[in-house]
Amino acid sequence: MDKIVLKGMEFYGRHGVLPRERELGQRFIVDVEIFLDLTEAGRSDDLSRTIDYAKVFRLVEEIVTGPPRQLLEAVAEDIAAAVLERFPAAEAVVRVKKPAAPLPGRFEYAAVEIKRARERINR
Repeated sequence: MDKIVLKGMEFYGRHGVLPRERELGQRFIVDVEIFLDLTEAGRSDDLSRTIDYAKVFRLVEEIVTGPPRQLLEAVAEDIAAAVLERFPAAEAVVRVKKPAAPLPGRFEYAAVEIKRARERINR
């Protein structure tokens, strides 16, 4: 299966369990991999035969900068569900990273990665 990758999208959101995370907000980094057959898009050079990257970017931005969620799992699930709803031929892998998670010690980021296909989404 072919895939479209949007890696390292950065947004400011207010997700987290702690009140200060929801009040102050922080940076989130999102990677999305969308699996679908890109044969016709490649042969025809026609945008209507693929997924517009700008639409995916705006969809992710809307969710991450939107209403706060407590868990990264919920943010990732919202993104995956929206991608599958908007683009019916797709499967998605969503990775949500939280570089400033309130954890003791040094780390690069905390993250959640999920993979969703059409039959697993119940919206």
